[in-house]
Amino acid sequence: MFEKMLHAFWWRIIRKRGRRVVGFSIEKRQKFIIGVLLLTIGLFYTEFQFSRSGVFISLFLAVLTDLFLFWALFQDIKDKFVYEIFILPFFYSLSFGLFCFLTPNTTYRIVLALVYAFGLYSLYLSQNIFVVSSTRTIALLSGARIVSFVVTLVSFFLLTNVVFTLHIVIFPILLLVLIYTYFLLYHSLWTYTLQKIIQPLVLWVTALTLCIIELTTILWFWPTKPPIISLFLTGFFYIVVGLSHVWFEKRLFKGVLWEYVWVGFVVIFILIAFSFY
Repeated sequence: MFEKMLHAFWWRIIRKRGRRVVGFSIEKRQKFIIGVLLLTIGLFYTEFQFSRSGVFISLFLAVLTDLFLFWALFQDIKDKFVYEIFILPFFYSLSFGLFCFLTPNTTYRIVLALVYAFGLYSLYLSQNIFVVSSTRTIALLSGARIVSFVVTLVSFFLLTNVVFTLHIVIFPILLLVLIYTYFLLYHSLWTYTLQKIIQPLVLWVTALTLCIIELTTILWFWPTKPPIISLFLTGFFYIVVGLSHVWFEKRLFKGVLWEYVWVGFVVIFILIAFSFY
């Protein structure tokens, strides 16, 4: 009996030391930093080396973004897999990877790379908070929701700008907008519900996605530049998602509603003011 207990004790020590040797003792924040540095270097490098195959490289970096997140949070999600946390990091890296090929010179690309690195690290931290919040309530949840929403708006704007810059026929544009809009909406609403049953959330997301697609169809015929269209659609995205957030939090009061109404007036004014040029 004593020999078995001694054998089990030494076996635990060997396993712990073995984990340290192979690198499993790295903390989550350190893994996040490693992932951010490698992805930022990869993004900056591909801007100059793979201009013709930018779409494929951007997709590779987007997949790699999720792999780094999975590596960092494996111990937290191995018992309860939370697939929603991988949606926004994928589209965030994809949006920057595609948009960087539209930037005019090296200075803008350096700035975008720095913004990308800061946003990605903040995004990784927020996804970590969502994983913890799926099992228990923590005080940092509100801040993580704000960060995630800002990153979602940035991703939506960049992707929409890239899509409308293609200047292709309407149906491929609608399909592309449909894909990333649905997933970004789903993730953004999920952060305020953290629901295990996805059916009510799917219905809500589907309805909002159809509204954005209908507006996209109208704007395809609108005579203005892609950045203006992207800004208008992002403003509309902000309104519908923001209203959904306050609805979930049960604080959709008159004053809050008027704030979103004013945002709607501003984006409509910008669309009309910069059109027909």
